[in-house]
Amino acid sequence: MSQEAKKNYIIRELKKNGCRITSQRRLLLDIILLDECGSCKEIYYQAAKRDSSIGMATVYRMVKTLEEAGLIHRKNMYRVDVEETAIA
Repeated sequence: MSQEAKKNYIIRELKKNGCRITSQRRLLLDIILLDECGSCKEIYYQAAKRDSSIGMATVYRMVKTLEEAGLIHRKNMYRVDVEETAIA
């Protein structure tokens, strides 16, 4: 499944849960999907390089939202857990 398809699926699921999809949330999704980040701090450092207005709290809230929606799981790294059948 392509990164763009995963991103679109996650955005649809977040909207179903009442989340607004801001440019900062989109940026964080891109970082999580493209890089294997071991912590929120790593996600934050990468995001801050692209958008200095992103705060650490934004990263933590986004990761928590994704975890609560069952879209991301933390083992050793944050990884999106979307199956092909969920998108169809």
